[in-house]
Amino acid sequence: MVFDVTDSDGNYYQFKNTISGFRKFVKLLGSDSHCVMEATGYYHYQLAYYLLESGIKVSVENPLSVKRFIQMKLSKIKTDKSDSKLICEYAKQVELKLWKGNSKHQTECLQMTRLLAVYTKQTTMLKNKLHGEAVLGNPSKAVVSSLKRSLKQVQKEVKTLEDKLIVLVKEVHQDVLTRLKSIPGIGAKTSLMLVVLTDGFERFTSGSELCSYAGLTPVIRKSGSSVTGRPRISKIGNQKLRSLLFMCSFNACKYNKACREIYERIVAKGKSKKLALIAVCNKLLKQAFAIAKSGLVYDDSHRSTLVKN
Repeated sequence: MVFDVTDSDGNYYQFKNTISGFRKFVKLLGSDSHCVMEATGYYHYQLAYYLLESGIKVSVENPLSVKRFIQMKLSKIKTDKSDSKLICEYAKQVELKLWKGNSKHQTECLQMTRLLAVYTKQTTMLKNKLHGEAVLGNPSKAVVSSLKRSLKQVQKEVKTLEDKLIVLVKEVHQDVLTRLKSIPGIGAKTSLMLVVLTDGFERFTSGSELCSYAGLTPVIRKSGSSVTGRPRISKIGNQKLRSLLFMCSFNACKYNKACREIYERIVAKGKSKKLALIAVCNKLLKQAFAIAKSGLVYDDSHRSTLVKN
């Protein structure tokens, strides 16, 4: 595999996507160089971290932003070489944010989380297969036994990984994890995932920024007086975090006073229950952010001392 590079002068290069290729690439760079790439699943990480460790400024851009920019150029050519040139042009025209990467601790936590998601899917698949075999008139004993052994093994791996993940998270975020569990509607597993997916909330400066990261902020479509689209959440964000919060919103409507009030108020206005649950997700996430940043545990009677003008 290779990666394509176009510099600010329009010169084009191609390097192997290996450590030796990275070394050759870095030799061409100056101390003030700024490398811009688009996020490509897992494939950009090795190069991005290598550049970061080499003291090179790095920006990893959202592939959707880059794609829309390239489409705007109405180019009829779609090759790796043409894409690298357009990414260079993109970098010259937009405001870039420096990429910091994740710590080794955060990276390991995320790897465990992804593997747990894979095992969860496998568990569901095996359970469905067992159910399918059970409804047959004469299921094969060998097949059922094999499925049960596989299911037991996967569940064992899930338990082992979950225990290791808890220990790993507690090493750095024990205090935040404990306080998050004090919020009604957020359980132990959700608290753990909130900490992992947000890196202990350290990357965010406001609750609104965190809601945007989760893809829970509304998108309004309106043009003139005749076109008014129905407001929807953007869904441009962390799908895992959004799904977790939506599942928690059902319990939060019952046991979290602030969430219950929001839900009942929106439903009383004739709005859909799903819209009310999305509002509850926003409230839960903002509560979690406030608890994580304040150093306090959840207090149902607490009211903000800030005065809104």
